[in-house]
Amino acid sequence: MFKNILKGLEAYSGSYALISKLKLWKYFAVPIAISVITALTIGLTAYGLSDNIGRFISSIWPWDFGKETFTTVSTFIGAIVIIAIGLILYKHIIMALSAPFMSPVSEKIEVHLTGVESHQHRKTSFQQQLWRGIRINMRNLGKELLITIPILILKFIPIINIFSTVLLFLIQAYYAGFGNMDYTLERHFKYRESVQFVRKYRGIAIGNGIVFILLLLIPVLGIILVLPLSVTAASLKTVTLLKEEGRLNNSEVQVL
Repeated sequence: MFKNILKGLEAYSGSYALISKLKLWKYFAVPIAISVITALTIGLTAYGLSDNIGRFISSIWPWDFGKETFTTVSTFIGAIVIIAIGLILYKHIIMALSAPFMSPVSEKIEVHLTGVESHQHRKTSFQQQLWRGIRINMRNLGKELLITIPILILKFIPIINIFSTVLLFLIQAYYAGFGNMDYTLERHFKYRESVQFVRKYRGIAIGNGIVFILLLLIPVLGIILVLPLSVTAASLKTVTLLKEEGRLNNSEVQVL
């Protein structure tokens, strides 16, 4: 799996140049707007809730001794909880709502890589692509929250909380990469087949998602570039995987 994670990371190397070459920036206008509005909404909400969550957690400590220390730690943990849940909600909201706009981007990249414009794709409308995006991301949101909540509880345990942070990051990355890969898979697979494909190549999804999450750490610029770069990288790698599995008949992936 480690090798696949590296492949997922490497796919970003030619993403920016390919977006410019294929003149894809215009397709990202609406998704970028969705990304900015969603980030601002979640950010402002998180800012207002972090202290409240910290105070709620600190109220669990019934003794006077160590109260101040526990309150400080609780506020910090409250902030982590808000950031973690905020990132989860953010990525699934923008990936779901951006699905109808990202599918054409993915298709243009596929045509560029294969040189074939007449693949026997599943034909879907704007509404179907939107529903597919919502369905996939609602499914992923539920599973991610079920995994994330126990991991957040581990943060109260010294030493173990260090490993829980790494695990939390990788879980976030996997589901981000999952959503990005599905923009390509949507044309080739039904819902369940897409889930099975990503599970098979979970390393690719994690590699793609790692950069996705890291981009969000860059103020302002990150939320603008996160979808263009991550979707392009995921499309590049997913098309290659489909070709390797013989899913793209009568086409050959060109070497960039």
